Amino acid sequence: MNRNKLFFLLSLNFFFLQSTFSQVTLPRLIRDSMVLQRDTKLKIWGWASPGEKVSIRFNGKSTSVIAASNGKWNAVLPAMKAGGPYVMNIKGKNTIQLKDILIGDVWLCAGQSNMVHQMSLHNITYASDIAEANYPEIRQFWVATTTSLTGPEKDYSSGSWKWANPTNVDDFSAVAYFFARQIYQKHRVPIGIINTSVGGTPIEAWTSEDGLKDFAEIAATITRNKDTSYVNERNRQAAASQRRPRTIVDKGLTGELKWYETNYVPKGWQRISVPGYWEDQGVRDLNGVVWYRREIDIPQEMTGVPAKIFLGRIVDADVVYVNGKQIGQTGYQYPQRRYSVAPGILKPGKNILVVRVQNNGGKGGFVPDKPYFVEANGKTVELTGYWHYKVGEVYTPVRRSNVEPISAQGQPTSLFNAMVAPATNFAIKGVLWYQGESNSGNATEYYKLLPALIKDYRQVFYQPSLPFLYVQLPNFGDANYLPTEGGWPILREAALQTLSVPNTAMAVTIDLGEWNDIHPDNKKDVGERLALAARKLVYNERHLVSSGPLFKSSRIDGNKIIIDFDHVGSGLVASDGEELSHFSISDDSKKFVWAKTRIEGNKVIVWAEGMNNPKYVRYAWSDNPAGANLYNSAGLPASPFRTDK
Repeated sequence: MNRNKLFFLLSLNFFFLQSTFSQVTLPRLIRDSMVLQRDTKLKIWGWASPGEKVSIRFNGKSTSVIAASNGKWNAVLPAMKAGGPYVMNIKGKNTIQLKDILIGDVWLCAGQSNMVHQMSLHNITYASDIAEANYPEIRQFWVATTTSLTGPEKDYSSGSWKWANPTNVDDFSAVAYFFARQIYQKHRVPIGIINTSVGGTPIEAWTSEDGLKDFAEIAATITRNKDTSYVNERNRQAAASQRRPRTIVDKGLTGELKWYETNYVPKGWQRISVPGYWEDQGVRDLNGVVWYRREIDIPQEMTGVPAKIFLGRIVDADVVYVNGKQIGQTGYQYPQRRYSVAPGILKPGKNILVVRVQNNGGKGGFVPDKPYFVEANGKTVELTGYWHYKVGEVYTPVRRSNVEPISAQGQPTSLFNAMVAPATNFAIKGVLWYQGESNSGNATEYYKLLPALIKDYRQVFYQPSLPFLYVQLPNFGDANYLPTEGGWPILREAALQTLSVPNTAMAVTIDLGEWNDIHPDNKKDVGERLALAARKLVYNERHLVSSGPLFKSSRIDGNKIIIDFDHVGSGLVASDGEELSHFSISDDSKKFVWAKTRIEGNKVIVWAEGMNNPKYVRYAWSDNPAGANLYNSAGLPASPFRTDK
């Protein structure tokens, strides 16, 4: 057979295979039960054989397109009003029928862990909200965590649309759900949530390469990270240099009797308080495994029924045993420990509770100010107080080097490329953003990074005025009783100043945090404050008081400084009826002292005894201004601010 004939036959065979097996395929977002954006042209896209005709029929409208040479096709349907459910038929060589489609408002919900936190993590606080969830027109598409350092991805590898019922709502972002529920209850329009968020991630990871082009150092990092051989070699070196030498294995698991077994007799155990950290109770600089043990008395009426054990939060990981049986474990510090105990495990009278705690760095133990008790049949037994402990294993310190690994989730563009880019053809109503904690180490850059992100998303979604709503970080960390500095006040100020970007709004949450938990339990008020902001900015409820007081201006009047505010409603108030707290004042020295205050209408008068030439004022200017009490008449807190920048 001559070469030309062979080439012809191979080409014909390739064409036949392509014609036979290539079918119209759709991106993950375009699936059954999706929510499409109302009142705007709808982009429907996918892949087919090059040159294949693809026809779409939906809600009385139809259109046809021809797939490009690379197989990609893009169709546009006219804008439609809210409604549904509808069916969409897509026909090429094969036919796809999508069912249960709604038209409403779609919100992209992005950020880090406080946007991730699902209803299931707050199922005690919001038990009734979960049980009563029955909103077929509130739907979420959960984007699985994935990264790309080399460029934007075309599609998601998994995902589906789920509606809010008692089973599905467990997996909904709590903030996003409470936002969607309030908007739906007020406006009765279907709400779609595309949740694309990952814990512990910086804003740079969520921004595109083009969006970061004006940041020279970041742009250089993006270019470097595209070299996969460099990234792999860097991570190999880092892993080799930080490998932990062989250590003694856990004594609690290697003896003839395990320390959690019921017939084990404890010897040499010491007393320790729970909650609390072992470093604060005489066990210094220990990274490793510490076993906790306590005998508890359980009344008859709490046995023979399902029970729960609440162990607050534990740093870092834990395994829990009751009467020799493992009932649960958690591998990292942030989730709240709520373990189910099957009927028959608890006995009337003495029960043995053992917790194996593993800590890799910093303080280890039980986080204070969290719930610690056993609950069954409507009764509880407290677990706070004295326990006993014994060290099971001490980790040998890791050998450190100057080679740091490249964690993809923390790198610029990595999450945008994999978790946002595949959605940019999908029309959306706006963006909800809750992030910033991971940028506290470079907080001053946030003044530019947040506006850059907003500009970027407006470009990639082809919406120059895309509404962008965000959460100003709540209070967190140790309370300070003297005026102080911190990274979180800078992040809050960057958020406040970003309101100068048109079509943005901010939810102030300075009263919703917890000093010892970067993931505060109150997610309902966060979501509902975002909804208030959206109702005014996006849904045209013009007379709604949607924000707490925001600094407007200041002027010096003798030995006093007069602060004027916007968003006061019918007036300013101290939420607890006491004198305003967390106002500080200084002269040219910028040595701030606590100030005296007086509310006069929309103004706060600030002064300090003995300060004749005041110049600057700060309010709630610390990581955790616990008890900051300036609010408006609508019950919304004032944003922290300063006049001395």
